[in-house]
Amino acid sequence: MALISRKSFQLYLSSTPASRSALITLSKRLNFIRGQRKPRNCSSVTMRMLCVKDKSQYLSSRKKHVQLQTQPLSVYEAVHLCGDIRNCTKSNNVWMDEKLFFKKLNNLCTSKDIFYFLSSLEAMSDTMAAGALQRISEVEVDDNGLKNPALLENEVFRALCFQFEFESSKLSNTGLLKALQALVKLRIDPQSTLMTSLISESQERLGRGQLTAEHLCCLGESLLELEGPSCATLEQIVNHMQERDFRRWSPREIAMVYRILQVTVRDRKQCQNLLNRLNSVTFHTVSQLSPNFTSVILNSLVVLRQTRAVLLVTALCKHSVKHVPYFTDHELVNVLEAFLYFGQKLQIFTEALERHIPESILTMHPQTVSKVMHYCCKKMILSKPIFDAVAEGFISNADRLTPDQIAAYIIPFGTLNYLPPSASSLFRKLEAVLHTRLRHFQSHTLLNLLHSCVLIQRYPINFLPKIFSPYFLQKLQAQPPGLNRVVMSQLTQLFLTVTLECPFYEGPKLLSKYQVKACPMLHSSLDVHLFKRVKTGLLYLLKKRIYFASEVSTPYFYVVDIEIKLDEEGLVLPAAQVEEVHRRIALCVDGQNRFCAHSHNLLGEEAIKQRHLQLLGYEVVQIPFFEIESLENTRKMADYLHKKIFPCTYGLSN
Repeated sequence: MALISRKSFQLYLSSTPASRSALITLSKRLNFIRGQRKPRNCSSVTMRMLCVKDKSQYLSSRKKHVQLQTQPLSVYEAVHLCGDIRNCTKSNNVWMDEKLFFKKLNNLCTSKDIFYFLSSLEAMSDTMAAGALQRISEVEVDDNGLKNPALLENEVFRALCFQFEFESSKLSNTGLLKALQALVKLRIDPQSTLMTSLISESQERLGRGQLTAEHLCCLGESLLELEGPSCATLEQIVNHMQERDFRRWSPREIAMVYRILQVTVRDRKQCQNLLNRLNSVTFHTVSQLSPNFTSVILNSLVVLRQTRAVLLVTALCKHSVKHVPYFTDHELVNVLEAFLYFGQKLQIFTEALERHIPESILTMHPQTVSKVMHYCCKKMILSKPIFDAVAEGFISNADRLTPDQIAAYIIPFGTLNYLPPSASSLFRKLEAVLHTRLRHFQSHTLLNLLHSCVLIQRYPINFLPKIFSPYFLQKLQAQPPGLNRVVMSQLTQLFLTVTLECPFYEGPKLLSKYQVKACPMLHSSLDVHLFKRVKTGLLYLLKKRIYFASEVSTPYFYVVDIEIKLDEEGLVLPAAQVEEVHRRIALCVDGQNRFCAHSHNLLGEEAIKQRHLQLLGYEVVQIPFFEIESLENTRKMADYLHKKIFPCTYGLSN
């Protein structure tokens, strides 16, 4: 490749248009160290750079590009850029060793230091120059874009860009594609002549089959960022990849293939053979995957619906445990989504989250915290370290959260029936936020939020008049999912809570047409096997089936698992009898699905049901799975039920 001369750069800045033209003409006559073709016509040079952070600021004026020359003017006046040092016949003392170059480069933490370092060099290869651009992108780009757009005006940066733009055909594959990758990250305008030149050259080499697997990955990654999944070249890259031997690929190359397949595959069945090969190879490289590659591959497996790749998914999920402290927010979200999609639940993963979340809660993006809480809620994981940390985070940051994020933080507390140590401060903060931002909440989001509060005996009295108003109910009906059975059950339970637990409430009531007669239990359906064992034990105890009823619908919204009626003397009455009933016993047969995972903590919807049944006059007797799972036979079950239901004695009415 050609050389960059600092002196000629200054000449180019100060020269008249005529002299510039002469210099460019001169440069076209010069030979280059690498490559046989002549440089492209340099008579019209425009490098437009657009920073995504501020699209209104174009750096589209004619840039002060460096003039190219084959030989330096002097050792102290020139910086040379060569395509391949190894093929160069120049004296060894002119070139800095690449290992030493990258060692020094990677220790620099600002673009100013990098530019100073580059300007001190006598010469460098195109891979070194591309590495410098990559290092600049690493230190100057964050989640919000380019930190310092002024660096694009730096003369060293312009000199490098000028060389890459007009001598792209002389670059090595690595130099070309690494430079393209860095410039994409720096948010250079895709329509600039610099970018179009590099992309065009890359596509030509792709068409000629000159790119290795690593180069294909670099190009694919750049095109994904620039043009998105609609880029036609991505399919061409996939076709080239299919011809390669996956077994020799690095983890980075494997991850890149997944990313490209994720956005290019339209018919999953047609490429399933390719995916099967890739999944098989990936399984044997899982232990080598970085946090980023682990996250990328898991996300791709979700998008590509690889539900049959059980061994690979399980291995990736186990491998992700050690990366939990090192995942970025985006990476952690991808991993959590994969755990949910593939039905994975690992105790060691939960423990890793419990160590990481409390330490990171104040710096973690709210959307990531929301995803963590969503994961815990879906998996019924009551992790007190996580929930306590999220409560503290909410108290500190609630004013900066969106309505959806507020709901995502709070709803799991109700679902899993948990009050953190900071509960009083937590719900004071929630009430304050609702008072100031109530109108910003979507109707269904607000209903879900307030319903979750009553599950844990936090009563949103000040907001219920709005919930029960005809206007709000019409809004609920107009927005998806409308007034379906679940929504009407939430409304009914809110109204029942106010009636039973807040007798001082004097606001609007819920109209009967919006009330349901029975509550669908979303999370805590009846454990059929456990229920059958309890009924068998009761039959052994009470001798006849007529003395108890199962799955009894009450007039009060709830369904009782087993109901036993007693008269005034404590004798058991036939279940069908309606007169002389003095006491009603409600047996709640609570299987594992009514508790939080690996816990004896009842879920919110079961806790409120038992609380309300007591307020409605029932004597609630809980039959939890963990008390009876070890009972070996029917007689032992009957003895247990006798002590549980009739701790003193009992008799049967004639």
